[in-house]
Amino acid sequence: MQLEINVDAVLNRMGEELAAQLSQRGISRPMLVGIRSGGVWLAERLHRQLGISDPLGVLDISFYRDDFTRVGLNPKVQPSALPFATEGQHIVLVDDVLMTGRTVRAALNELFDFGRPASVSLVALVDLNARELPIRADIIGETLSLQPGQQVKLNGPDNLILELQDKA
Repeated sequence: MQLEINVDAVLNRMGEELAAQLSQRGISRPMLVGIRSGGVWLAERLHRQLGISDPLGVLDISFYRDDFTRVGLNPKVQPSALPFATEGQHIVLVDDVLMTGRTVRAALNELFDFGRPASVSLVALVDLNARELPIRADIIGETLSLQPGQQVKLNGPDNLILELQDKA
């Protein structure tokens, strides 16, 4: 079932909030990094909206997940690509859905393996408020509550659609 959320409108608002927040903090050259796959799609749009000339970074956190030994390897694993040094940079980490915080923790671990950023801001399209770790987003598009057995999935990359699905 498609959710009644205009992803493009939410992304525009998020981009404006992010630009204002970065300006308030005196950050003129943020480095955007998307978490594969939905976070990358969102980061690409924010990257264009903010007019950032530096390349976009991409993380595939598959090997950094704390449940890697239990659930195995995702068959669609792709390499991470950070075409810039992270040391001393102001990183904006973008993900589609923030739930437990475990994906973000894995992404932070991977980022710090590349170097020590000056700061990391988190942007998430959807916050499900189901935290297991003390992680919060700086910019949130929408906050949703799900019923047991439901999940949210962002489909894209061209026409971004947020769907509510029953877990299989």
